Amino acid sequence: MDFGNHHHHHPQEELDEESSHQGKSLSSSTNTVRGKIEIKRIENTTNRQVTFCKRRNGLLKKAYELSVLCDAEVALIVFSTRGRLYEYANNSVRATIDRYKKHHCDSTNSGSISEANTQFYQQEAAKLRRQIREIQISNKQIVGESLGTLNQKELKNLEGKLEKALGRVRSKKNELVFSEIELMQKREIELQNANMYLRAKISEFERAAQEQMNMMSGSHHEYQQQQQQQPYDDGHNFFPITLLEPNQHYSRHDQTALQLV
Repeated sequence: MDFGNHHHHHPQEELDEESSHQGKSLSSSTNTVRGKIEIKRIENTTNRQVTFCKRRNGLLKKAYELSVLCDAEVALIVFSTRGRLYEYANNSVRATIDRYKKHHCDSTNSGSISEANTQFYQQEAAKLRRQIREIQISNKQIVGESLGTLNQKELKNLEGKLEKALGRVRSKKNELVFSEIELMQKREIELQNANMYLRAKISEFERAAQEQMNMMSGSHHEYQQQQQQQPYDDGHNFFPITLLEPNQHYSRHDQTALQLV
């Protein structure tokens, strides 16, 4: 029966095998009734090798029987004192080991996942509380509070940090001021252009209005001239008509003049 043993022959171990058989025959001849032995390391090298071979073969046989009779997945790995490997597996030693690892991880996680999560969140909460306290103390020190616990070197470092921070604040302030000035200058130019445009429009409107007024005044003057010329013409026509009518005043004057002559 092949149990899938993987080993290389070694002269010393072959000698140990022969010694085991000899030891077996000696033990069978001397001890007719075998009793229980004490479970501890066997000091005698020959007896230890004999016991190893016997129990190894028995263990491999039991593993084979268990896998066949009970349809169980069995993997057996044994290393001798000299490092020789003896193994048996009805499926595959590697596959059985992978299955064991997966089963072990699943059982461990399912049983302790809540405990592990609780412990993790407790550690995170403690770390966050510590960070909050450090930030609060730092903020107080920045505004000049809680300085009693600082030594001279720490105070000097804090002073340097404040000077650097103040320089950055002033630089940012100047940047904003210059940006605002530039924006106002652009706005001023835009307003000046708009003002010039409106002035040009007003001048154009005034010129158009003046031209319209001139045209209207010229037409009115011509109309007045026509009105003044029209009565004169009517009088000119009227005089001959009046001269033809009798007038006593002019007739008496004429008669007087005739008498004087």
